Amino acid sequence: DKPGALTRITTMFARRGFNIDSLAVGPTERTGVSCITMRVDCSEHSLEQIEKQLNKLISVIKVTDFTETAHVTRELVLLKVAADERTRGEVVHIVDIFRGKIIDVSRKSYVIEVTGTEDKIDALIELLRPVGIKEIVRTGTVAMFGGTRLLTVDGKDKERGAA
Repeated sequence: DKPGALTRITTMFARRGFNIDSLAVGPTERTGVSCITMRVDCSEHSLEQIEKQLNKLISVIKVTDFTETAHVTRELVLLKVAADERTRGEVVHIVDIFRGKIIDVSRKSYVIEVTGTEDKIDALIELLRPVGIKEIVRTGTVAMFGGTRLLTVDGKDKERGAA
């Protein structure tokens, strides 16, 4: 959680020609420590190289690859959609199916909030597209180990028995 840490990380990706598909940064339960979640489309060899380079950066505590591990991912989307007398019912029905919330209502539009996997968000957008999407704002994907795995800051993973 130091000024410039994110810049050093993203610059490393840019210098090597890697595109970051998704990026989310936020504080953790530990004061002074932030979590950066990135999604990168690359080969396994390139991923190994990225991990090695990231681990060399002073401000990086731990690099973890979630691809082969049980984990949970979520994304948040805010959508502004056209909503008039003829489409309001349809929009409400679609939002209910996706367990979303209408968080703002005006005479001509709704602002909708939905969380879920990338696939869920993509499906919602495709269903609402014919109604008329005015604006989309998406967070990056965030991820967390699922189940019993406990990630420690000292770099050693521990297994914890299920209760």
